[in-house]
Amino acid sequence: MRTAAFVLVALGLAVLLVPPIFQLDQQLVDLRAAGLPPSPAHPLGTDEVGRDVLLRCVYGLRVSFLVGLVAALVSMVIGGTLGLAAGSAGGLVDRLLMRVVDGFSSLPHLLLGIFIVAMFAPSPVAVVVSVGITHWTSAARIVRSEVLSLRGRPFVEAAISGGASRSRVIHRHLLPHLVPHLLLAMVLMVPHAIWHETALSFLGLGLPPHLASLGNMINDGQRSLLAGNWWSSLAPGLFILAPTLAVSVLSQRWRDRLNPRMRSELAL
Repeated sequence: MRTAAFVLVALGLAVLLVPPIFQLDQQLVDLRAAGLPPSPAHPLGTDEVGRDVLLRCVYGLRVSFLVGLVAALVSMVIGGTLGLAAGSAGGLVDRLLMRVVDGFSSLPHLLLGIFIVAMFAPSPVAVVVSVGITHWTSAARIVRSEVLSLRGRPFVEAAISGGASRSRVIHRHLLPHLVPHLLLAMVLMVPHAIWHETALSFLGLGLPPHLASLGNMINDGQRSLLAGNWWSSLAPGLFILAPTLAVSVLSQRWRDRLNPRMRSELAL
């Protein structure tokens, strides 16, 4: 866990501090330094046009993380709203909304995302819309199951028996218990959104080519593999793998701490 936290903090500091402090141009082309292997001057080498791979990875992770975070937030808002509506309303509304969730879940996420972004020019907004529309179903199921569990709790039944309105029950009694689960689901969604953005950018449908996203870098680096420049593709791949594994380890620890607390509450 400490290693995962250290990796996440180190990458976070690099993403936040390197661009404003050093103010280096990650698009600077230097053909004299094209295809250089890793060295003290360029720790991760240079690409086919002489751009520093490490600097572009930092900028690429920054762009991918921001896009993934906003996309995960959009997914949580859509899924959380529909899940809360389904769980609190019950009956026919619950059944109809869950059939919609099942229908979206049966569709291939990547193919649906490609269809959505193909209707727009490559941009961060198109990727956010694509991920937000295709990845909200898991949040809807989590929120609905928690609401159904909370509806049978004594404090909720007491509030309803006391004449509390539905909106008061939702805001006063349901949402405070749902926030930890929504935050955990959003944290888990961020790496998935980054993978989705990377896949779309690799296919040329995500972020525009001038942005140093990790998907664009892998796409550019595959052309250099034939020349033996393995670092151009390996470095952005590691920058995708390291934070996603770190987030997975930390979120699992968060889930382990959250579940005992919820079990102790249910036992009271």
